[in-house]
Amino acid sequence: GVIAAATAVSSIYMIISTLVNGEQEQNAFNALTAIVEQEKGKLSEEEEGNETNAIPTILPEYQGIFEQNCDLFGWLHIDDTVVNYPVMHTPDDSQYYLRRAFDKSDAQSGTPFLDGACFKGCGNYIIYGHHMKNGTMFGSLQKYADKSYWEQHKIICFDTLYEHGEYEVLAAFYGKAIAAGETGFRYYQYTDLTDSAAFEEYISQVNIAAIYDTGATFEYGDELLTLSTCSYHTTDGRFVVVARKITR
Repeated sequence: GVIAAATAVSSIYMIISTLVNGEQEQNAFNALTAIVEQEKGKLSEEEEGNETNAIPTILPEYQGIFEQNCDLFGWLHIDDTVVNYPVMHTPDDSQYYLRRAFDKSDAQSGTPFLDGACFKGCGNYIIYGHHMKNGTMFGSLQKYADKSYWEQHKIICFDTLYEHGEYEVLAAFYGKAIAAGETGFRYYQYTDLTDSAAFEEYISQVNIAAIYDTGATFEYGDELLTLSTCSYHTTDGRFVVVARKITR
């Protein structure tokens, strides 16, 4: 009885501790969001003047937080969802932010990060984020399994440091991390779609795996965005959303 009671107390403590930590980690991201939104507000009040400068410059809203951490690659946002986060990129250590906060401290939630093999102009930005039980990070991504949710959340905003980007969601599917020797769709290996054959192969596999038909078509040269999170439908399961950049 004493052991059972101690175990129950320990379990309750772990649950409360996880919830508190999750809230603290989300609050840290909220503070970053506030900085970005404040800078956007300042920008909208000013006239957008000389845009003829040929040298790429960091967008004003991201300048401040880039100075805090130069691993910042961009910012991901989906309207009417909790997804509103920085996206990190560490090519030499792809999963560095798997369990690290923006300030590089330990964090269960981690920070969304770009696949280490991605590069500017690669054709497919693959971004990973945790499926947190409290709904933060990519915890809400699996709602795209419902076509009616897709209809209400078709647009994903993903800015790089240098340009704004809007992407239209074209497909959602269940996948998995496939072990060596297993066959299946290793969607996470398609970071470089600059080759037409690789592009067509990726799109073909996405269309086969898609949960529902969005009526969308892809063309070689489209810039894609792929969001990936864990899913519990199978061992090493993943849930994936694929979107195409809208010409602006």
